[in-house]
Amino acid sequence: MTNILSLTIFSPLIGVAAILLLRLFGKPEAQARTDEAARWIALITTLATLALSVLLVVRFDPNQAGFQFLEDHQWFGGIRYRMGVDGISVLFVLLTAFLLPLCIIASWRSITNRVLEYLIAFLILEALVIGVFCALDLIVFYLFFEGQLIPMFLIIGVWGGANRVYAAYKFFLYTLLGSVLMLAAILAMAGIAHTTSIPDLLAYHFDPKVQIWLFLAFFASFAVKMPMWPVHTWLPDAHVEAPTAGSVILAGILLKMGGYGFLRFSIPMFPSASHYFTPMVFTLSVIAVVYTSLVAFRQTDIKKLIAYSSVAHMGFVTMGIFSGNAQGEQGAIFQMLSHGVISGALFLCVGVVYDRMHTREIAFYGGLTERMPWYAAVFMLFTMGNVGLPGTSGFVGEILTMTGAYQASTWTAIVAATGVILSATYALTLYRRVMFGTIVNPKLAAITDLDWREVVIFSPLIVGTLILGLQPGLVFNITAASVDKLVAAYQAVSH
Repeated sequence: MTNILSLTIFSPLIGVAAILLLRLFGKPEAQARTDEAARWIALITTLATLALSVLLVVRFDPNQAGFQFLEDHQWFGGIRYRMGVDGISVLFVLLTAFLLPLCIIASWRSITNRVLEYLIAFLILEALVIGVFCALDLIVFYLFFEGQLIPMFLIIGVWGGANRVYAAYKFFLYTLLGSVLMLAAILAMAGIAHTTSIPDLLAYHFDPKVQIWLFLAFFASFAVKMPMWPVHTWLPDAHVEAPTAGSVILAGILLKMGGYGFLRFSIPMFPSASHYFTPMVFTLSVIAVVYTSLVAFRQTDIKKLIAYSSVAHMGFVTMGIFSGNAQGEQGAIFQMLSHGVISGALFLCVGVVYDRMHTREIAFYGGLTERMPWYAAVFMLFTMGNVGLPGTSGFVGEILTMTGAYQASTWTAIVAATGVILSATYALTLYRRVMFGTIVNPKLAAITDLDWREVVIFSPLIVGTLILGLQPGLVFNITAASVDKLVAAYQAVSH
């Protein structure tokens, strides 16, 4: 199958076409039946995309450090449609395809207005996100990178909470502002190197003085996307207002684009600038880890607390990426994959109680273990994963990023280690307040435990968290060759 990448990227659009046909020929009086059919189309489409991405990983050769499944076609105006994946990007394609069917199932009952448009937005978002991780041309990458802003903007702005329009605009403008600088840098790189091919640019050596400006322009875009402190303030607002499935995609996948950008562009293309700015990145990372953990502890909204914890976890990722050694890079990639699974699961956990009680206030809850023992067990597992308990995937990423950072800067690792303690404090305090004690609120007397649909959603996430925690080699076997190549090239230039 020569065009497996293009097939994986654009397969969600087949679902979009089918749903549009439904809308065209569906009868207004049978809207409920049309909505149900659209949900099934979206689910089948996302499962087909997942099957293709699994096939992609199975056929991937982990011993090869370069790009695989290459596609290269003339597009327009000298721009070429170049696609390919390596050990750094292939697992992000799988993560995206893994989370989307769960989002469709999670929205099955909670989204009842404009269902067809909602599903179309998610399918288009999936195609654009997978495209980001596969693009091997700067212009094509930029189009996919910016394109996914539009469906996410609509998902927050149309199906979000009370302040959804404010949150959607804040998300859009923050991200767009950083990306304008990146576009200027892309045009400058094309002018200097006379190519927009990412493999060619990886082999091109930019002047160290030019690297500094290019690095800062890309940094502006990726730092907002991560998001790093202090440009993180759009994230809690976006999370609180987004529907549950929107939060899952935002935390599980969209945040990873910033980290992926650093790994794909900043470190290999601007190595001397990356080395020069490492102290600044380390400083911002430890502030993110400690400060946002303290802010998380003071939150009264469950979703906002988990959103701030995401910023803290991304601090570990940036710390690992800029450590410039194999442990740090491996840990950063693993932490992003693990966080995609665990934070997605935590937002789904919030969605479970929100669908029943229509509030996310921590003070409203208490004593849920009495009424929802299965839910309590599931929430406990993902809370422990978020804290970084050994045996869960959260532990592996955190310990490796700190090991990598320790080799580069001792104080950075020591300060970041306090973030692990703080994360345990806010996460376990949240769990105690929501789950333990007696049921004081009379409204909670009627709350029901997980239904079969929610069990279907959580089962693969539980398996993923435990398998990654107990068998991290499954990830490292795939990423090792590409990471070693990246680190060797970086250290040759920066030291």
